[in-house]
Amino acid sequence: MAADDEVSALAYTARRIRRHLRWARTEGIGRLIEEDRLNPVDRIGTALAKRRWRRRAGRSPGSAMPVYLVGLQRSGTNMLVRGLDAAPEVEVRNENDSTVFHRFQLRPDPVLTATLHRSRHAYVLVKPLCESHRVDELLALPGLTPGRALWVYRDVDDRARSEVAKFGDANLRALRAIADGSIGRRWQGQRLDADTIELIRAHDPQRLDPHSGAALFWYVRNSLFFQLGLDRRADVLLCRYDSLVAEPAAQLRRLCAFLDFPYHPRLHAHIAPRASHGAAGHRRLPIDTGVRARCDQLTDRLDSAAADARSETTKAVDSG
Repeated sequence: MAADDEVSALAYTARRIRRHLRWARTEGIGRLIEEDRLNPVDRIGTALAKRRWRRRAGRSPGSAMPVYLVGLQRSGTNMLVRGLDAAPEVEVRNENDSTVFHRFQLRPDPVLTATLHRSRHAYVLVKPLCESHRVDELLALPGLTPGRALWVYRDVDDRARSEVAKFGDANLRALRAIADGSIGRRWQGQRLDADTIELIRAHDPQRLDPHSGAALFWYVRNSLFFQLGLDRRADVLLCRYDSLVAEPAAQLRRLCAFLDFPYHPRLHAHIAPRASHGAAGHRRLPIDTGVRARCDQLTDRLDSAAADARSETTKAVDSG
């Protein structure tokens, strides 16, 4: 499986077009427009609001707080991006921003640092999902205002459905490359310890179906939250997508408290409160039993950590 930076621009573009066509067929053209923010009216309105804010209250270059939105693809991060982008104080550098990203992966650190230094906003939201395994390193980049990170996770079944619908068996192919050692320097195989690689091999990705592969990939990537010690850091907040869609106002207040950011209802105006597909009683995918057991254990651990973080944030807000 060739890495994105190992294929020609033409082949890469053709792959993206095929992916978007498949996504439009399965989810509808409206979902595609919303997903990639293709509505020009929305984009122009947002840009004008930010421009007015810079003229009225723009900050000195070099003072913006970087906020890294990380986790795993198809975990609902675009929902948070859309909400925070509605705040004029926030400059958004999504993963399709060619200034900071190349084919959804971060350009070298000096490019990111220079972009952050140039900003006249109060916050710069960067979404380096492919570099989630580097979030501790990103938070330690020198010469910047101390930053924060938001790690978002989603119900494993919902995330696996969404992943396979848009990207097919991409996660499964990455796991097979990790298992046979051909992954090279691609992001999917970075910062994996020997135990994780052996765990992947033990589940024999060659025999897994795409949904089971997506679930195992969910386990591997979200396990990094604990392996990197992010659960012990005050500058990292664990966010549960299913809680966000169930109680958007409460969750955005919690997020704003963490960022020391002024809360406003517009941050979640695009989210209609609803039960997530991961709610009890929803049909679960026929995921490999061994993979399922691992994912259930990690779900319990993530939910517990998210609940603890929510309790601490609530105490901080109440005491403030």
